[in-house]
Amino acid sequence: MEMLQSLWAYRGFIHSSVRRDFHARYRNSLLGAAWAVLNPLALIAVYTLIFSQVMRARLPGIEGPYGYSIYLCAGLLSWGYFAEVTTRGQNMFIENANLLKKMSFPRFCLPVIALTTATVNFAIIFGLFCLFLLLSGTFPGWPILAVLPVIAIAVTLALGLGMTLGVLNVFFRDVGQAFGILLQFWFWLTPIVYPASIQPPSVQPWLALNPLAGIMAALQGILAAGRWPDWSTLWPAALLGLALCALGLQLYRRHAGDMVDEL
Repeated sequence: MEMLQSLWAYRGFIHSSVRRDFHARYRNSLLGAAWAVLNPLALIAVYTLIFSQVMRARLPGIEGPYGYSIYLCAGLLSWGYFAEVTTRGQNMFIENANLLKKMSFPRFCLPVIALTTATVNFAIIFGLFCLFLLLSGTFPGWPILAVLPVIAIAVTLALGLGMTLGVLNVFFRDVGQAFGILLQFWFWLTPIVYPASIQPPSVQPWLALNPLAGIMAALQGILAAGRWPDWSTLWPAALLGLALCALGLQLYRRHAGDMVDEL
């Protein structure tokens, strides 16, 4: 409760920090915030052109001319949101070192700022994606309501992982470099551009150990097939996310003083 009160008291600081981040990112850019949409759209277009003919006949329950593109968008946009939150989280203390040394404010504002910035980016892109679903006649209907809790699980996992890595990265800078490499492998080990069902039976149990596998499958099922998620597959990711959030908070509280000296 005390943490929430502190965040509310510093809501102006959080708002100005998020706005400053957007201004800094798109300063001196002719297209401005349009790049937040163009970059993921270009990535989706490339993957669609490369994989659509290969995967079109291998997506059970997903039909129509836009079937694979919607399936791909659901996965890539969600992955981009997860990756941005974790990446911003692991760098938030290092990038704000001068701020931490000069100003007194609740340090939990930093992960909130990182999460808010990533959420605004995702909301813009996802809103346009939903508009496309409406215009193309492929809107999933009532199952769209399940997107929010599924995304909340992904955000909890990303925030917990980002906070934990953020503290460790202050003392061991190799953590950030290693996680960047791990993130690339993690993407291809997550069923995003391909369904887990096309993998050999001996591989599928290993894919199921990936906490993001159930999240991506749920989101792609909702948006591409209008199917309610299997909630039982999402509990492991939710529990892991909560555990990582608790670990990140504990690490920060224990090493908050040492972090400022290290920075």
